[in-house]
Amino acid sequence: MAPKLPSSLLTWLIFPTCLLIFLYSTILPLYTPPTKPQPSRPLISPSFTCNLFNGRWVMDPNRKPIYDGTCPFHRNAWNCLRNQRENMDRINIWKWVPEKCELPRIDPFAFLRLMRDKRIGFVGDSLNENFLVSLLCILRVADEGAKKWKRKGAWRGVFFPKFNVTVAYHRAVLLAKYQWQPAQSAIKNQDGLKGIYRVDVDIPADDWANITDFYNVLIFNTGHWWGLDKFPKETPLVFYKAGKPIEPPLEMFDGLKVVLENMVPHIQNEFPRKTLKFWRLQSPRHFYGGEWNQNGSCPFSEPLEEHQLDLWFDPSNNGVNKEARRLNHLIEEALQGTDIQLLDLTHLSEFRADAHPAIWLGKKDAVAVWGQDCMHWCLPGVPDTWTDILSQLIIHGFQTG
Repeated sequence: MAPKLPSSLLTWLIFPTCLLIFLYSTILPLYTPPTKPQPSRPLISPSFTCNLFNGRWVMDPNRKPIYDGTCPFHRNAWNCLRNQRENMDRINIWKWVPEKCELPRIDPFAFLRLMRDKRIGFVGDSLNENFLVSLLCILRVADEGAKKWKRKGAWRGVFFPKFNVTVAYHRAVLLAKYQWQPAQSAIKNQDGLKGIYRVDVDIPADDWANITDFYNVLIFNTGHWWGLDKFPKETPLVFYKAGKPIEPPLEMFDGLKVVLENMVPHIQNEFPRKTLKFWRLQSPRHFYGGEWNQNGSCPFSEPLEEHQLDLWFDPSNNGVNKEARRLNHLIEEALQGTDIQLLDLTHLSEFRADAHPAIWLGKKDAVAVWGQDCMHWCLPGVPDTWTDILSQLIIHGFQTG
């Protein structure tokens, strides 16, 4: 028979064993084993069987802007957070959902890594600047050392030193070169003519004439200055080609067509094929009751419904905002057969009558002087969705070579 352990020794063996069991059962649930570091979200380029431009806006209460009103690259009149525009939370909870795929939000860190040592340029009017500011403020989240940059004819731009990336805007509202010529005294009073703006349809504006080899990605636009509100009959556009006036003189819409017929081949022939080139179609306006200079306003708190869009924007209805689709048709014709990709942001933006600065322009007398702004967009806001789409197209462009 095996010898028995003394009772005192048995007691001392049982006590530490129970203590160890107690500690193990108490402390182990509090311990979380280290997890492997999660890689940053991959750059997902959507399947291009999916059309990113067709879809619907859905409400996502968890959606928040990537940046805020403190971004140093804001333009004051579009900084709707700082200007305390009403409904900014609601403006930014709408998410664009394409019909057959998911649109990821841009990851500024991953995107700047992809763009390392590269440059992105915007060329056109202030709606392209509106677009630019969205991209700048988003990318600054990944590089707070970003610095203002203004070279090569750029109106404004930013350099991101951590990634050696430059993003800039070249202001060229007509794309072609134009300049003011005052009327000679002998004809000054003829029909109230004060002078003309000479447009050389075959010469690019100086602001972007020397960027041929500079950018890896370019986004062009024109359209918002092609109207009588910008160039009334007292100061009309007069079109020249090869240094001579075009005869018979062109009306404004035909002048735009001829400018496109010259500028598009210039881009196609003079810029390297490896440069990713996009043309942003028109950004729709939402003036209600009149033009910007005729007390037009945009008193909306919700996006438009699908069935309302044609009433607002179909040219056959001859409404205040009809020009966007009409100009898009000209641009699409001019781009056929080129490697310039259409950035068709018109349809998705038509819904968003609720998302303009309106009366919240950051200056006391701005509305009295300029009227409500129902053309540009609040930031953060709709252009951030434009940026999500552009980033996916750029990713796809570089991945496919």
